[in-house]
Amino acid sequence: MLTRSEADFFWDKGYLHIPGVFTPRETDELAEELDWLIEKWADKSPGWSGPWRKKYMDEETEKKSMLIAMHDLHFYSVAWMRAVTNPKLSEAMKELLGPHVELHHCTMHVKPPETGHPFPMHQDWAFYQHADNRYVDTLVHLDHTSHENGEIRFLAGSHKGGALEHVTRFPDGTPCTPHLPTDRYRIEDTVAVPARRGDVVCFNIHTIHGSHINRTGHNRRLVRIGFKNPENVQTGGQSMARPGLMVSGRRLRTDGQKLFSTAGPK
Repeated sequence: MLTRSEADFFWDKGYLHIPGVFTPRETDELAEELDWLIEKWADKSPGWSGPWRKKYMDEETEKKSMLIAMHDLHFYSVAWMRAVTNPKLSEAMKELLGPHVELHHCTMHVKPPETGHPFPMHQDWAFYQHADNRYVDTLVHLDHTSHENGEIRFLAGSHKGGALEHVTRFPDGTPCTPHLPTDRYRIEDTVAVPARRGDVVCFNIHTIHGSHINRTGHNRRLVRIGFKNPENVQTGGQSMARPGLMVSGRRLRTDGQKLFSTAGPK
């Protein structure tokens, strides 16, 4: 799936656009299933909280801005089970992470029309902390993206700085969604990476990124799928202590490591 120069670009810049991972037929099926999930399962909310909202949106837009989201689509749809284990996608991750690749999670990110939620500058590490950078997030595009509907944007090479401290509280001390300070990390300094439906844009867990609001009359539909080297130990956050599907290679056993428990929640 990837050439040596493409893999080198990823590790130098912290992101990579991979065209045509999913066929038009596969993309049509995934889009149809996503629309069903939006109707039947997904949450619609004002989205991420924090003082950043005043910087990214005027007062009227901020009140209306919404995000449609849910986690782990493959628990609800066989089409998305096929997507998270797609051989082309797995092969690309193998070339970036090594022969052993584990699925960590997947998450729907849909920006509704006209006031669809922008994203402040942040690292995904802030939401699911890992010991090192052998973790790649992939964005499966179900719609063409552009400046008008809020394509993904990256601060090139920013992954090389490692994990950063994020803003996690309002000035009054109440908790908010993790994000980086808006005066130090500006979306104006990012590189836009528009893509077409069926494409995948991937980035490192430490790459700083964000996106503008969706100002079009249609949903902007993306699904993020996270992959990791299974030896990269998670230290906190989303899906903590939960084993993921192996999509390439094997899970190597460490000394004294026990089998995963079959016990359900108490």
